[in-house]
Amino acid sequence: MSTAYAPAPSWRMWLMWGIGVLGYVLAITNRTSLSGVGVDAAHRFEADASTLSMFAVLQLAVYGFMQLPVGVWLDRWGARPIMALGMVLMAAGQVVMALSPDVGVAIAARMLLGAGDAAIFPGVLRLIATWFPAQRGSLMMQLTGILGQLGQVVALVPLPLLLHATSWQVAFGALAGSALVFAVLIALIVRNHPPQLPADLSVDTDTGAITVVTSSIDTRQGIRAAWSHPGTRLAFWTHFTTPFAGSAFVMLWGVPFLTAGEGLSTAQAATVTSIYVVAGIVLGPVVGALSARHPHRRSRLLVLPAVWVQLLVWSVVLLRPSPAPVWLLVVLVVALAAGGPASMVAFDFARAHNPAHRLSTATGVTNVGGFLAGLLAILFIGIAMDVQGAGSPELYSADAFRWAFATQIPLWLLGIAMILRERARTRAYLLDR
Repeated sequence: MSTAYAPAPSWRMWLMWGIGVLGYVLAITNRTSLSGVGVDAAHRFEADASTLSMFAVLQLAVYGFMQLPVGVWLDRWGARPIMALGMVLMAAGQVVMALSPDVGVAIAARMLLGAGDAAIFPGVLRLIATWFPAQRGSLMMQLTGILGQLGQVVALVPLPLLLHATSWQVAFGALAGSALVFAVLIALIVRNHPPQLPADLSVDTDTGAITVVTSSIDTRQGIRAAWSHPGTRLAFWTHFTTPFAGSAFVMLWGVPFLTAGEGLSTAQAATVTSIYVVAGIVLGPVVGALSARHPHRRSRLLVLPAVWVQLLVWSVVLLRPSPAPVWLLVVLVVALAAGGPASMVAFDFARAHNPAHRLSTATGVTNVGGFLAGLLAILFIGIAMDVQGAGSPELYSADAFRWAFATQIPLWLLGIAMILRERARTRAYLLDR
């Protein structure tokens, strides 16, 4: 292997990744910034439950849609300018959110936020691919995903405290300022690739193999080819089914359910919800290790058990009289947290069943599944609350939340059926090869 392609000094690798992963933590904070202040948002904008759901639904819709152009832009310009632009868009979204006079402008702010958020995680993954040896990529991706979830803790605890101690404008203005600071850091410090590499290349230090890093979405033909493989569809339905309940809980409806539905104080609700993040951090490496050790049993060993546990625990919580004991609510958030690491198995499916030139396409298709299910779950819960006449915070009740969260059950059942179907088709496809 030529010395021209030797790995970059370790401190530079970690500096690039460190700034990237801290930016991802901030992106998660921005993404989930209504999780701890959803009730405040409902009061501020006089929004009913369906309208409150639209804050998250349209934000996720824009995030999912932007996965397609972001990949193309990453290929053309690299991680630094795209991540910096993403931070600027998030800052603009939070400024608009801080100053928004009505619900329509606030929803537009969340859509702008979703557009900026869409650039950060793919950008960090590209930095990993170009700065770290290829054989470390999977580990660094898992570590990035785990640490990024700390942003949810910021959204659940410090942000509500700041809002209640100051004002709506100050709290969301602080988020905007933080995003601008990171935009400057990324622009000044981050580099697309090590200086000794002429382009965005991935280097395998064991074999000397050098590969061009690509992130772009293929043409329609490539998308059709990716979707035609049952392994890609298995990845899509895995990502559809595993994380949506946790997303709906953490992004918007968890704290209102725990306070208005289960009678916890705001501090207790934040503590219980924070356990979701801790559990995800603990379970992530375990699921990753099991996925690597049992590549042919991922669906039955990891994915389906995570889904069934969520369905079972939610059913117990919803069927028993309220309020549920705190220990059961803790079990609930741990069960929901299992869906996050299990959803990462979907990307293992996408990588295993698609050639390298189509990997970004398959990854994009897979990623859409989780955000589609998440926005549907959030929307269904909000509509169900309104239908029951419990659309405003003062009308939230345990019975209303019980029926609202039950709307997740059809999504789980659909996902389970499709996972079993596409798993069987994938196995048959491989046997026929």
